[in-house]
Amino acid sequence: MDRFELKGQRLAALCVLGVVLFNYPLLAIFNVAATVFGIPVLYAYIFAAWSLLTACMAYVIESRD
Repeated sequence: MDRFELKGQRLAALCVLGVVLFNYPLLAIFNVAATVFGIPVLYAYIFAAWSLLTACMAYVIESRD
């Protein structure tokens, strides 16, 4: 399997993960009237999920596999 093909498959899997993380049922779980360090839980979740996806994409793109 070609190195670029493997990276493409991993990035496609991360895209699917992003769709799942930012889809309605999961967002509804975090839509509560509470805060985390003064930030609404939903906003904290969105920022954390976005940061996780960005870090994973950077890892996949920069890896030498």
